[in-house]
Amino acid sequence: MKHAMRPNITTERRERRAKTPEQALSTLMRLCARAEKSTGDARRLMRNWGVADADAEKVLDRLLSDRFIDDTRYAEAFVREKLRLSGWGEYKLRAALQRKGIARETVDAALQQIDRTGMSDRLAEQLARKARNTRAATPYELKTKLIRYGLSLGYDYETVCETVARTVKNDAPCDEF
Repeated sequence: MKHAMRPNITTERRERRAKTPEQALSTLMRLCARAEKSTGDARRLMRNWGVADADAEKVLDRLLSDRFIDDTRYAEAFVREKLRLSGWGEYKLRAALQRKGIARETVDAALQQIDRTGMSDRLAEQLARKARNTRAATPYELKTKLIRYGLSLGYDYETVCETVARTVKNDAPCDEF
């Protein structure tokens, strides 16, 4: 017996998701009222909804003029949230904001507001937690794993190495490279 032809689900989803500029504006206003969005987020959503580029720019201009979207406000909130909840370092924050399409000057301004001592304390807490949950045969292996972890969080190499050295006390002499 032959199988019945199933409708193309992705085509149906795209058709269902397609929005007029007015629908896109009202949907984005509702989304922005609930959570901060960047201009890049809005453009991506409108592209997914099939809104023409010219119409999308008009919608974006309206959202910006009515202050539903403000990249400076978004960048500052993003930095505060990722620092507090995820413990991200400056490099990871910068990369994430640039991927979102935030201007370099706006990213720099948001990162200037970082509490550097708070970041160091947060990194130390995260590394200590990771050290308790990491299996390592030697202190050298533990330090290597912690350094990799600290770098993956977006902290600079020197800060990570200093913090790891304070976290892992290594009384045994280690071999020079």
